[in-house]
Amino acid sequence: MAEEICRMSDDIDGDEIIIRKKKAPEQRAGVTAASVLKTAAEALEALRAKRPLVQCMTNTVSSNFTANALLALGATSVVVEDLGEASQFTSSADSILVNVGTVTKPQADTMRAAVSRANSLGRPWALDPAGVGALPLRTFTVKELMRRFPSIIRGNASEIAFLAGAETAGRGVESTISSDEVMQAAPRLAGVTRAAVLVSGAVDYVAAEGAPLVAVANGSPLMARVNGVGSVQGAVAAAFLGTLGGRARWESALAASLVVSVAGELAVAKGKTLGAFPAAFIDALDAITSDDLVKHGKVKVG
Repeated sequence: MAEEICRMSDDIDGDEIIIRKKKAPEQRAGVTAASVLKTAAEALEALRAKRPLVQCMTNTVSSNFTANALLALGATSVVVEDLGEASQFTSSADSILVNVGTVTKPQADTMRAAVSRANSLGRPWALDPAGVGALPLRTFTVKELMRRFPSIIRGNASEIAFLAGAETAGRGVESTISSDEVMQAAPRLAGVTRAAVLVSGAVDYVAAEGAPLVAVANGSPLMARVNGVGSVQGAVAAAFLGTLGGRARWESALAASLVVSVAGELAVAKGKTLGAFPAAFIDALDAITSDDLVKHGKVKVG
């Protein structure tokens, strides 16, 4: 089978020349709501058995909440910001999270170095383009990172719409449109980037080449009012990549969507107020089981 050498841009280092097999994307036949729930349930069991280590370059506002959420779920994490340490630590991590929510120029350099190292080692990584389109540094950084083959791109509807070509962005890190409005844009972005695209919202959508669009309708309105829940979803997606591997990007995105949204739904039963919800959400991630995903998951395929 012929090989394709993809040089994405002249400003990318030599080690960013990715050699990829030229082949049609795998077509997933017979995907049903039941099979999606089974896939997510098996992924959760695998994560807890492996305890993947996620290298987090993430939003400083929510880094502690994210780290606690990963620990509660069964993964581990290290937050790395130093340029020299980031590329060194990548060899020890199972996967990487890149979240540009509070990105600075030094952090952008760190992210590029870690992603470059991850690609050379075959480590999968997830990109959370928080607030892309709102400010120039994060927008430039995200557009550059998108050319470096993320396995999953996770964002709200405004962020995904912007990356897919819309001229307007969200209000800071808040979406100004519903996830339903980017149902068609998400598969297009997945086709261009070869990443699985996870759109968060009142209904989550997961798109990937060769796979039907999947809607996940779990969750709670409180989740949108608590800072860091979106960052947690990106980190959980990275944890599933570290468990299942970069080729299972669609499965990892589905599992992340279901685990976070079902946990949020279960958390409301114990944390009904805005102040109580964050602690209840961490507890729900700790307690959630594969049976919970199958029992409570609300999934629509196609």
